[in-house]
Amino acid sequence: MNTIIRLLAEGEAEHDITQTPSRFWPERYEIIFGAFASLLIFGLLVKFAGPLIKKGMAGRTAKIQAELDAGEAARADAETEAAQIRTAKGDIATERTRILAEADAQAAAILEDGRSRVSAEVADIDIAAAAGRVGDELRAEIASLSSAAVDHVVTGSLDAATHQELIESFITRVGASA
Repeated sequence: MNTIIRLLAEGEAEHDITQTPSRFWPERYEIIFGAFASLLIFGLLVKFAGPLIKKGMAGRTAKIQAELDAGEAARADAETEAAQIRTAKGDIATERTRILAEADAQAAAILEDGRSRVSAEVADIDIAAAAGRVGDELRAEIASLSSAAVDHVVTGSLDAATHQELIESFITRVGASA
């Protein structure tokens, strides 16, 4: 230390301290102290920061590798799922064809059943209508025959005196009710 101070004191006497002898190189003592300080800093960095940097780089590498592995696993899962979907899609087409064939068969059965029921109901309705028509025709025929028979019986059995008596009794009843 004393030499450094002495060198500094001598340097002040000989020349201006703000000026260096060379434009590119600093003073010799600055090179020595600068080299020693740099070596000390680099040594401490290598000793203490080196393992931390190495650990950080290894962690970063492991993280990137884990992300790559996860991406590869996701891609493999997606390919497996895509294959299952393609297989299911083929199964869907087969299942759709089967369901449509089944629905067509059911529709044909329902249509045939409906036709048979309708034809049975139409036959029942035709029988009932025919029976009603026959009954109506029979009643009309009986009424016309009865009317003809009543006319024949009434005109044949009525004489002028009975006829006059019926008219008078009718008039009496109408007058009594009025």
